[in-house]
Amino acid sequence: MKTGIIDRFEGQIAVVEFEDGMQDIVISELPKGVQPGDVLIFHQGKITIDSTTRKKLEVEIRDLMDDLFED
Repeated sequence: MKTGIIDRFEGQIAVVEFEDGMQDIVISELPKGVQPGDVLIFHQGKITIDSTTRKKLEVEIRDLMDDLFED
């Protein structure tokens, strides 16, 4: 099992960040409705969206930003 996060879209390509670097993947190969920031799980030839991990990451990022920009 491998996980990656969609960094951005460039035309019909999704740039996905993995632990070992970035990889371009054709958007049509990904689940419908994917968005930048989605966490993807690649397992046995299937790709799924991990919305639970995405939500956890969003909270972590929001907390870090709150700490950074605290008055």
